[in-house]
Amino acid sequence: MRGNPLLGMRYFGRGLSLLSNKGLKRFVAIPIVINALLMSALIYFAGGWLVEQIDAMIAWLPSWMSWLSWLLVPIAVLTLISITLYFFSALVNLIASPFNGLLSEAVEVQVKGDSIPDESVAALIARTIPRELRKLAYFIPRYIALLIISFIPVVNIVSPILWFVFGAWVLTLQYLDYSLDNNGHSFSDLHKALKIEPLTTLGFGFVVALGFMVPLLNLLVMPAAVCGATLYWSEKIKGHV
Repeated sequence: MRGNPLLGMRYFGRGLSLLSNKGLKRFVAIPIVINALLMSALIYFAGGWLVEQIDAMIAWLPSWMSWLSWLLVPIAVLTLISITLYFFSALVNLIASPFNGLLSEAVEVQVKGDSIPDESVAALIARTIPRELRKLAYFIPRYIALLIISFIPVVNIVSPILWFVFGAWVLTLQYLDYSLDNNGHSFSDLHKALKIEPLTTLGFGFVVALGFMVPLLNLLVMPAAVCGATLYWSEKIKGHV
């Protein structure tokens, strides 16, 4: 497989360092506010639900299988957290997509010196929202398949790994798409872009997924991922799709 997972991780770090750049701050602020508000709602509403589901899973185990709790409980916790985070990120990105598109444009023009077609904010919103819905149509059947696997005994032991690997791929797809969409590329072009350096793609998505799990840092992950993915597009993908 081509690429370097460490390079993908570095792109996220570089994206994080761009958040304080003069000229980018105004594009960064709105995604952070949206993320903070929805993250607070997630903690308030989903936190209790997660605890209830984990307690129910423990209670479901027959007494003679109690010794398996050390294995099954971590698997259940990781699976539930992965499910919650990925559905949450889909909602956040749907709402923030026009602002993320603007941020990606700003990075491409200011940092990389690339030119992209001019368009009004209204045109950007009209373009990005349907694109996000197209991505949801792609994600949901695959999420459902993973959910089914997560509830199949024995097979579900590998479900946290599947969630995390698929999640890493999906997160890169999510944030890389802003650059491709801004430059007039189709959704099918996005799949080609992800496969140019698949290990770099997975490395980037892996560190983004980890970032979403770190308190406070998770508020900055979305704009940092947009910036990092734009750098990845400009340096490794542009001209190859």
